[in-house]
Amino acid sequence: MRIGNSFDFHPFIKDKPLMLGGIEIEYEKGLEAISDGDALIHAISEAILGALALGDLGTFFKEEESLGMDSKLILSKVIDMMEFNKYRIVNIDSMIIAEEPKMHPYIIRMRETLSYIMGIDVSQISIKATTMEKRGIIGSKEGIACFASVLLEEDL
Repeated sequence: MRIGNSFDFHPFIKDKPLMLGGIEIEYEKGLEAISDGDALIHAISEAILGALALGDLGTFFKEEESLGMDSKLILSKVIDMMEFNKYRIVNIDSMIIAEEPKMHPYIIRMRETLSYIMGIDVSQISIKATTMEKRGIIGSKEGIACFASVLLEEDL
């Protein structure tokens, strides 16, 4: 068994769709990033790489190649690396920290989308959401942070 953890934060930017968990969230701003800015997928992907001791996303996805990249493709490539190394996901536990928009209406769709991309059951993916109680950079609605932990086991 191997455990990986990761954190990602992106500030809000105008005139860009908000992508989280592989779906578009209704909101007036998106997340600034080289890719589409999906902080949840980035945290999950990097947690998988961490569990495999392969490094971080920057090791495999260079800025010039990732410009505007759909983060679902990033996750798919990380899953391919995991399978190449003969591991499979036991479960994922993740947290979205955002003052707004409210995440609750989107969590089931996020879990379904992620389970499809990763080829695992939706019951293996936990997504929780919380706020910063109007404190700090997230509480002042300047961006979104995501944490993810993943447990992998050898695929014998």
